[in-house]
Amino acid sequence: MQVKLEKEYPIPANMDTCWHILCDVEQLAGCMPGAEITERVDEKNYVGLVKVKVGPATAAFTGKIELLGFDEAGKSIRLMGKGADKSGSTASMDLTASVRAGATPGECVLIGTSDVIINGKFAQFGGRMMNSVSDMILQQFADNFSAKAQAVYGQANPASAQAQATAQHPPKVHKGINAFAIMWVVIKDLFSNLFGAKK
Repeated sequence: MQVKLEKEYPIPANMDTCWHILCDVEQLAGCMPGAEITERVDEKNYVGLVKVKVGPATAAFTGKIELLGFDEAGKSIRLMGKGADKSGSTASMDLTASVRAGATPGECVLIGTSDVIINGKFAQFGGRMMNSVSDMILQQFADNFSAKAQAVYGQANPASAQAQATAQHPPKVHKGINAFAIMWVVIKDLFSNLFGAKK
């Protein structure tokens, strides 16, 4: 099953700060809930894992990340990630991410275009549900990216009003993929389809 996504997220930090995070694969991977880089093979290849927790049980997906493109002038990178879990389910994602200037000097926009291919037990949910789940996970990723960018920007500009506001009201950080939240999205989508069909 294939899912294509294109999203934009406003980030309350300047371009230099956001680009610094975007072009650092380890920092960028750390923004994905439950993900981490476990090994740096070379400048373009990494090994990592993503953990999903459901109550006391934890599932782990191991895989590889390859840096396919790096455009400093265009503030854009392209990554290819491939992984699998113990059950044999596999997933791959071709991601292009970039940042562009926002409405004010202290803001920018994070842009992501991804092509995801899923095989195995997760493919049974269908494209509509996987789109909903992917939207939720990407929003968590954007929240974490924003939190990291604000923290870095605040350290570099401690006297700024933005840094002080962030210190008083720190942004929410998602440390892991919440499988219960994913299930809730799937259930809501299922009921929407049922009631939509009745109408």
